[in-house]
Amino acid sequence: MYTFLRGTAYAVLSISVSATALQAQMVEPTTPPPPPAFDAQGEPVFVKRSDVFEYRALDSYSEPEWVTKKFVETGKLPPVEERLPAEPLVYKTANMPDGPGVYGDVMRHVIGGRPEGWNYIAGQSQGWGGIDIGLSECLTRTGPLFMIEPEDLEPMPNLAKSWEWSEDGKTLTVHLIEGAKWSDGDPFDMDDIEFYWNDHVLNPDITPLNGATQASFGEGTTLERVDDYTFNFHFQTPFPEQVLYNMAYGNFCPGPSHILKPEHPSYSDNTVEEYKNAFPPEMMNVPVMGAWVTVEYRPDDIIIMRRNPYYWKVDETGKQLPYLDEMHYRLSTWGDRDVQAVAGTGDFSNLEQAENFVESLRSSAREDAPAKLEFGPRIIGYSLYPNLSGNGWGQPDEREQAIRELNRNLKFRQAVSYGIDRERLGNSLVKGPFTAIYPGGLHAGTSYYDADSTVYYPYSVETAKALLAEVGLVDTDGNGFLNFPEDTAGGVDVNISLLTTSDYATDKNLTEGIVAMMEDIGLKVTPNIVSNNDRDALRRSGEYDWQTLRNPPNLVTVIQNTPQLAPTGPQTAEGHYANADGELDLLLWEQEMADVVNAFIASRDPVERAELMKTYQKLYTTNMPAIGLTQYPGALIINKRFSNVPAGAPIFMFNWAEDNIIRERVYVAEDAQQDHQVYPEALPGAPGSDGPME
Repeated sequence: MYTFLRGTAYAVLSISVSATALQAQMVEPTTPPPPPAFDAQGEPVFVKRSDVFEYRALDSYSEPEWVTKKFVETGKLPPVEERLPAEPLVYKTANMPDGPGVYGDVMRHVIGGRPEGWNYIAGQSQGWGGIDIGLSECLTRTGPLFMIEPEDLEPMPNLAKSWEWSEDGKTLTVHLIEGAKWSDGDPFDMDDIEFYWNDHVLNPDITPLNGATQASFGEGTTLERVDDYTFNFHFQTPFPEQVLYNMAYGNFCPGPSHILKPEHPSYSDNTVEEYKNAFPPEMMNVPVMGAWVTVEYRPDDIIIMRRNPYYWKVDETGKQLPYLDEMHYRLSTWGDRDVQAVAGTGDFSNLEQAENFVESLRSSAREDAPAKLEFGPRIIGYSLYPNLSGNGWGQPDEREQAIRELNRNLKFRQAVSYGIDRERLGNSLVKGPFTAIYPGGLHAGTSYYDADSTVYYPYSVETAKALLAEVGLVDTDGNGFLNFPEDTAGGVDVNISLLTTSDYATDKNLTEGIVAMMEDIGLKVTPNIVSNNDRDALRRSGEYDWQTLRNPPNLVTVIQNTPQLAPTGPQTAEGHYANADGELDLLLWEQEMADVVNAFIASRDPVERAELMKTYQKLYTTNMPAIGLTQYPGALIINKRFSNVPAGAPIFMFNWAEDNIIRERVYVAEDAQQDHQVYPEALPGAPGSDGPME
């Protein structure tokens, strides 16, 4: 390990600035200032989970008339009651803001991502923007939890219909929905669960897109098949209730084993990479459990999806969902998504780029505006994540290793935090009462947040420079940038590569602000701006010094993806993965954070849990595994013609708004429907076939 407290460095330093003068300029850490008042936030209508839906058989079922006439009566499809489970998921009318809907129309999304392919469980991105949420269904569901009463807060059943704990809490028995089918009619059952668990979660060479590993469900956790629709989780600790949240979006969304398994390396001659790429974006009609199926892809133009004829959810009148027949994803930019949604040429946007707030508010305030806009709480946060690995994750060269040793030095991280003017950084995105100073750690919007447990290193260039001098960094060549000590990396300038995505203006703007502010304290920072997909590949492989990154949802929800709050496993903590040998070189405070998180997971006492999160927040904001930058609200923009959009839906809390609003029960009244469908009265074709079946 490199040591930067060099006597020679202090000798050079003393020539220009005395230690006494430096001490006088030091600013002490404090608590963060309260955020500015923001009164434009919508409020949800709180209900119990049982008020939203149930599983039961209905007397009869129905579907769009054209499906019956063109596909059932011609023998292309079985009757709808044969395509549904014996007890489908039934949405209750009383919880629908506008009641049962009608069929037809399309929701037009605009996204900035591009699909890598359809092999989600092998790590391929579908382009984000709600595509994967519309295609995949998971064992449990958390998006709609924003409207669930606190005393009933627990993940909603989904593909997992029910579950129960053993008396000792070390076994969770999970019951799957029986009789549900993939969009091509193949049964959904334990074959799909075992394939996902054994050949992906437990496979060290394959990582599902959202990073699920065995550690996501608890170290040493095993899965045992009981029958075709039942399995047991066996845990090392009692009642790890957070596993119910990890069974939701991102961590346990199985793929169609009957399609994927023949291409998997364990069952074919394919390499991992060949398996991952065996289902390219040009391949249509890949079976899904979601409400819509991809039927057309035009590169850099559009993705079109049609309704899934085997979808396993209905309303209380027996109508098979979804109500909307078609989904569009126009392939443009993330900034254009907001513009088109406000203009009415798109239908939906998570307004998450603060730079667009003022213009979007101005446009939506017009009487004839096609879209409505509703802000939520300040749950969008950005942080600067230093690479904290010191034992070879990402195969660093000499300079990169020297940067990582700096990153692992608390005084260096403190200096960086002191060098960031968070108020100016927020105002560079948008002026007004939107942004708030964010020191890092848990967001103020979570019930577990405690201001007194939050440490904030306020903006002070003098303090930052003094700390960097203490670390042993001095400008030895007079070019304005600090150098490594002569025996480290050849004494060159400390040049830090800052990874960020080119897909979002906010990420780039924050990165540019950091570069300028770091120059003020003598650190040279070079942006590495790449596409979202390339950024994700680099961050997962550890090939970066720093990265500007939007915070994960667990810093808001706490109870979802809880193991990822700290390095509880080899690949759980952003910024510090294990090396190629599976070894984690945790700093003392990192181990303390992991211990606190594991204690939180094991506890069923709400008072104890609250105290543990206070300890966590103190550890996080004192030591800064990530250095907070700014936080602000998001706003949901949706075209006014859509009905059944729940009040107060945040763009991002337990999941993104595409899941929060329960799109399968959103509809357009007959007199408001527009002629946007590309393939009216068509259904998905056979897997791998071109286009829809008409």
